[in-house]
Amino acid sequence: MLFGAKTPIGLDIGTGLLKVAQIKDKRGAYELELFDTLPLPPELIVDGSIIDSIRLVDSIKELLRKAKIKAKDAAISVSGHSTVIVKIITLPEMTEEELEESIRFEAEQYIPFDINDVNIDFQIIGPRQEPGQMDVILVAVKKEVINEYMAVVKEAGLNPVVVDVDIFAMENAYEVNYEIEPDKSVALIDVGMGSIKMNILRAGVPAFTRETPMGIGVLTESVQREFSLSYEVAERVIKGEAVEGVTEEDALSVLLTASEDLFNEINRSLDYYRTSMAGEDVTEVMLCGGAAMIKGFADNLAERIKTEVRPIDPFRNISIKKGLDEEYIRDLGPMAAVAVGLALRRVGDK
Repeated sequence: MLFGAKTPIGLDIGTGLLKVAQIKDKRGAYELELFDTLPLPPELIVDGSIIDSIRLVDSIKELLRKAKIKAKDAAISVSGHSTVIVKIITLPEMTEEELEESIRFEAEQYIPFDINDVNIDFQIIGPRQEPGQMDVILVAVKKEVINEYMAVVKEAGLNPVVVDVDIFAMENAYEVNYEIEPDKSVALIDVGMGSIKMNILRAGVPAFTRETPMGIGVLTESVQREFSLSYEVAERVIKGEAVEGVTEEDALSVLLTASEDLFNEINRSLDYYRTSMAGEDVTEVMLCGGAAMIKGFADNLAERIKTEVRPIDPFRNISIKKGLDEEYIRDLGPMAAVAVGLALRRVGDK
């Protein structure tokens, strides 16, 4: 990253929550200038696709007013099990320029969409142990998805200058805040309202990625059914707030039972990684997203997968500007990882 480059805001358009962050480069370090959130009504976004663009535009405008944002440039990200493809592929060694010319042909073998319907990007990770081979991250996103997100952001009065993918924004936040250890595999797992996004880094480089259309929305629905509550009140229970007629013990019991499918899905992905990497295990899980805010979720996940699980702290190496509500911001830290990762992006970087 180039210090002094243009600094867009990071706008994370999640399934259940909008998050915005602005980070300035200050004397060779980073400072958080602004962070705020706004809940989104259910069903505005499903599996990364925008269902109600008019209401989403209104919500973004409301967040911009609430946060008193003056900046116009924005870095945004996309996700979606059925609309975003991320694959780590092996190709013969070549230069970036050579790969630029041949990437569409190579991508056709791995992408289940018409190549003309997607935007493609790539990043050369590095050479493999086998002579003459290299690993490449291939990313393909349906053009219609990028176009609809850009249209919404523009309609809200912003200029989208960077479009990233959630799992890489999360990685960006991790790299700025944590030491990269050469012999360590760390899983960044974002369990949000509608999805589980996983990015396993080996020596700081993506080795495995996966997105599953299952999230903590199932917990809200379970609480809603069990205690005959409205969706909004059930969400308060999920957050650990006291609600009349629901004891903390009963709420935790329902949440633990409802979390089983999420734990199993995460465990299956980690098992697949172990198998594909000849038995190499993940040494630590950094938990992002709303699940990190649910009492007992991280501890129960750790017990299930037999691996240390820690909520991510995206402000570990980023100072928080005086005058901001630091306690509020740090409390929401695990949910801010993608917004922070986007706010660290600069126009023209790779």
